[in-house]
Formats: sequence, C-alpha cells, structure tokens
Amino acid sequence: MNRKAMILVVEDEPIICNFIATTLSANEYKVIECSTGKEAISLIPSHCPDVVLLDLGLPDMDGLAVLKEVREWSDIPVIVVSARGDEKSKVQALDLGADDYITKPFGTSELLARIRTAIRHNNKGGNGSKSSQNTFKAKSLFIDFNKYLVTVNGEEVHLTQIEYKLVSLLAHNPGKVLTYDYIITKIWGPFALKDNQILRVNMANIRRKLEKNPVDPEYIFTEIGVGYRMVEDD
Repeated sequence: MNRKAMILVVEDEPIICNFIATTLSANEYKVIECSTGKEAISLIPSHCPDVVLLDLGLPDMDGLAVLKEVREWSDIPVIVVSARGDEKSKVQALDLGADDYITKPFGTSELLARIRTAIRHNNKGGNGSKSSQNTFKAKSLFIDFNKYLVTVNGEEVHLTQIEYKLVSLLAHNPGKVLTYDYIITKIWGPFALKDNQILRVNMANIRRKLEKNPVDPEYIFTEIGVGYRMVEDD
C-alpha cells in the first residue's frame, strides 16, 4: 500500500481550513492543521509533511516571516494560499522561496493540481535546485543539457548564449514561477541592474524561435508583473 502524502494546512480561518482539509482527505491525502505561524514552524520538522499550504494573514506572525524562517533550514515545498492577490505579495513570496502561489478564492482542481506538481518536483529533487536529469521534454520541445542542444519538432533551435541560459534556467524549474529579479540575478549576476527590459527583449527573441505563435505560447508563460513559468515537463 502506498504511503499517503501528508499536507500541513496553515490557516486561521476555520471555514477555509475545514474546506481544504475535507478536500484533501477526500483525495487520499493525510492532513495536519494549525492556525498560527509558530505552530507551523514547530510542526514542519516534527512531522516532515510533503507539502505546506501556507496562509499569509496569520494571527501571530505574517506568513512571509514563516516562509523566510522555514527556508533557512528546509526545502520542503511551500504553496502560499492567500487572499493577497497583488503582484508585490506574490513576488515577495516567490523570492523568499515559495514553490507556488494560489489566490483565494480558488477551485479544488487548481489546488490539487498545484499540490501534485509540488510533490512531483520534490520527488525529483526539485524546489528550485537544478534537476538531476540531463534532458527536458515538453510537447515538441526537447533540451539536452549536456550537449547544450535545444530542438523543436526535431529541428535544432539556434539560441544565443544568454537565450540558452534563460531557457535552461526555466527548464530546470518546470511549472515554477521564477520572478524577474531572480532570473536577472541568476543570469546576469547579483550586482546587475534589475532592468526588466533587457529580460523582456531576450524572452521575446526566445519565443520567436521556440513558439508557433509567440502571442499564444505553449512553452514559456508570462505571469504578468511577477515573472515567467516554463511548461511542465512530460
């Protein structure tokens, strides 16, 4: 019998917490609940859940502070589930190490899909670290990291050095939103100007080379005001 994945729900609104817990239990997850940041910080090392669903508006401390503290010692997948839908909050959470961000209200299908993705990435050794796999494949896009080779429909795509680095960075984190500042720091270094324009120009060039229709991309998606996300690998 397969072990049930354990989900820690950090939510202080009883109705929402009960809704999430009921949904997860109905889908064969084991659920632990708590309503404060301090409880969450205590439960994570003691119970080692597979995923943490973290609200930001907790009564004792801000959820971002919880996330920051947890990231000092753990790479456990954390999905922020919050009523804060503004770009600033999303960027802050992702830059602090959240694996995903869901805005309330949300659908059960979306929640379950994000959880499955987080667990899958964690099992692969993900969470923002480079994949141990040497290749990436999604639909007609194929990347061989050892050979620095990118193909679409079997045809080699010629990318500049910077373009390849961008594609490779996103492909090593499939399904995860990488913020503009994170990408700029990784590609151009920690002292680079946080100028989104040069990033947008490079991404536009990449899309022209990879996508059938750059306006309606299949592979690299824009999270407006936040960053970019590579399609899930097959």
